[in-house]
Amino acid sequence: MATVLLVEDDPAIRARLIEVLTGNGYAVRSSGHGFEALREVTQRPPDIVVLDLGLPDIDGTDVLRMLRGISQIPVLVATARDDEAEIIRLLNAGADDYLVKPFSGGQLAARLGAVLRRSQVAASPSAAPGRPQEVRVGGLVVDPEARSAILDGRELQLTRREFDLLAYLAERAGRVVSRRRILADVWRESYVEDQTIDVHVSSLRRKLGERAAQPRYLHTVRGVGMKLVAPR
Repeated sequence: MATVLLVEDDPAIRARLIEVLTGNGYAVRSSGHGFEALREVTQRPPDIVVLDLGLPDIDGTDVLRMLRGISQIPVLVATARDDEAEIIRLLNAGADDYLVKPFSGGQLAARLGAVLRRSQVAASPSAAPGRPQEVRVGGLVVDPEARSAILDGRELQLTRREFDLLAYLAERAGRVVSRRRILADVWRESYVEDQTIDVHVSSLRRKLGERAAQPRYLHTVRGVGMKLVAPR
């Protein structure tokens, strides 16, 4: 049974989410304060954290950064902030996924399950036998086993999901991959909002030093999908 640390300051929301999560088979611990949650992570690490950003003692984004300094436990951010710049900032700060409030209990449980599955795959090199040790596409070198990506001699600082997406496309370099296929193989979910994919692609483009209007590595094929190719 996976253990969830729920960090939410609203007692009514916290009670409802605890009921939903326990009903879906999770063991739940909860906290209404950021510093208390950080102590909980260091003393009794959970399997995953659900983090609200509007906490009374410290902003949830700062909690996320501090947490990433001490642990790689998966973090699902629950936020009312839905603009793209804010979401990119959260993902770059170390969030594994996010949900925009209001959301249903069923959606939360499904997202938690998906994040936990991905984190287990990432932690287990034997989970994907036969993967190449290293993939080279132009000046980009992706090592799935080491989970590292180096561009022109400089290591890229990628979130877990950004790396998963880049490695997936690199292993299929030159081939167009549909969004549906990416959802199934990278997100491992039957439903993900288009904005979620677009945010990750936009952030990944920026770290690759390109823009959608002038792509170098990551090319979108309108109405079909995307592909990773070496720059010409």
